[in-house]
Amino acid sequence: MRWMLSFYLHTMKNSMLVTFQYRLAMWFFVIGMMSEPVIYLVVWSTIANAEGGSVAGYTPGTFAAYYIVWTLIRNINLVYSAPAWENRIRRGELAPMLLRPLHPIHFDLAGEVGGKVVMVLFWLPMAALLALLFHPTFQLTPLGLVVFFFAIWGAYLVRSLTVWLLAMVAFWTTRGSALFELYIAVELVLSGRLVPLALLPAWAQQLETFLPFQWTFAFPINALIGQLSAQQLLTGLGMQALWIALGALAIRLVWRVGVRHFSSVGN
Repeated sequence: MRWMLSFYLHTMKNSMLVTFQYRLAMWFFVIGMMSEPVIYLVVWSTIANAEGGSVAGYTPGTFAAYYIVWTLIRNINLVYSAPAWENRIRRGELAPMLLRPLHPIHFDLAGEVGGKVVMVLFWLPMAALLALLFHPTFQLTPLGLVVFFFAIWGAYLVRSLTVWLLAMVAFWTTRGSALFELYIAVELVLSGRLVPLALLPAWAQQLETFLPFQWTFAFPINALIGQLSAQQLLTGLGMQALWIALGALAIRLVWRVGVRHFSSVGN
């Protein structure tokens, strides 16, 4: 465990240093990421005002808090994508990774986390600007703050494992992008990324209870803005742990089968 921890710390440090070298690109990236939630925020705040001040318990201030925290969760939830995984095989990059003593997923997990530390530093002034413009309403609690800290990284792991599992379809086909796009479309609706889950129809809210999506966006956001009870907060952490365990097990099983089908390609 000590050498594994050392590996993660060194990989994260290297990723932080590399990411920080591209400060101007990072500014443009973070600013670009703000456009999507700002549109959602303006639309739903307008609807809330038109409906007498709230929609499904969300006021304009609550919507502002939701989508400002959304911008942070969106940055944390950026993971090594399935299309990039396909390119890794096509360019012949996976073959040498199989010779390393560690499973390739560890390099992706550690490398992405290091870059996110830099992203958060660039996100802070942008979040402060959004707060000045839209006046968010938070109901912060000590338990909510603690749960939020663990929930954002739990969300990162749940989404990383889910996408990694989906990406391994590339062992059988180098054109799995359509499947990934379908995944993104479903996630957009059922994760709380497009709208808070309370605004979805009843059938969608029932469906999402059997899927991991809400634990990657809606849960950490609502944990911070104060929309969840203490029981819901602790239950949410337990559900994240369950999906992480299931994801790790599924990756282990699919990897064993898939790597037997792997044939190196590239230049």
